[in-house]
Amino acid sequence: MGFNLLNRRFVLPELREAIRGVSADVVFLQEVLGEHAYHARRHANWPQGPQYEFLADALWPQYAYGRNAVYPHGHHGNALLSKFTIASHENRDVSVHGHEERGLLHCVLRLPETGREVHTLCVHLGLRESHRRRQLGLLCGIVTDEIPADAPLIVAGDFNDWRVRGHRLMRDCGLMEAFEQTHGRVARTFPSRWPMLPVDRIYLRNARLLDARVLSSRPWSHLSDHVPLLARIEA
Repeated sequence: MGFNLLNRRFVLPELREAIRGVSADVVFLQEVLGEHAYHARRHANWPQGPQYEFLADALWPQYAYGRNAVYPHGHHGNALLSKFTIASHENRDVSVHGHEERGLLHCVLRLPETGREVHTLCVHLGLRESHRRRQLGLLCGIVTDEIPADAPLIVAGDFNDWRVRGHRLMRDCGLMEAFEQTHGRVARTFPSRWPMLPVDRIYLRNARLLDARVLSSRPWSHLSDHVPLLARIEA
């Protein structure tokens, strides 16, 4: 949401510079503020538009946003920044009634020159294991029923699956986890100062994995409560 680990300091401009330094083709973001009137009044350098537009700036001409949570001061959700054309996007509400709002942002990217389509799912799942099982079932339903079996697919985000119990469900859907493939286990990403819990993942199907890394040093360890994941992929 643009604040550091303890929500004491507004770091969105620093976060934008850090993301720009990586210059990834596609960026998966969770808990991005689309609007927050209270924070806008308190911080002089608060962006005039949504946070995802501020982060995209001139480097990512395409972006999509899926609003998940709405409250009196504004709303937040998942976002995807892309250097490729976003041919279509749809936000899926996977919230469990009466609990925190969660969503899956499904985007279809069109690659230049070849015109090949790559499907992406930006994920933020619930804190309760029973909720995650239900949400993973919905996710797998989208993967198997709505995405062509031969299409490149990237599923990435905050799975909150620190016990790695939902991981098998993803493998049963035919998805490969990037860090398990390259390092033998899923990555530890939370908390950012001392990453111990494996909550964030990158899953692939019909895509070639070249490399996968955790960005755990400065400035990343001081910009969020999670450290980000970076993967190089050929689709």
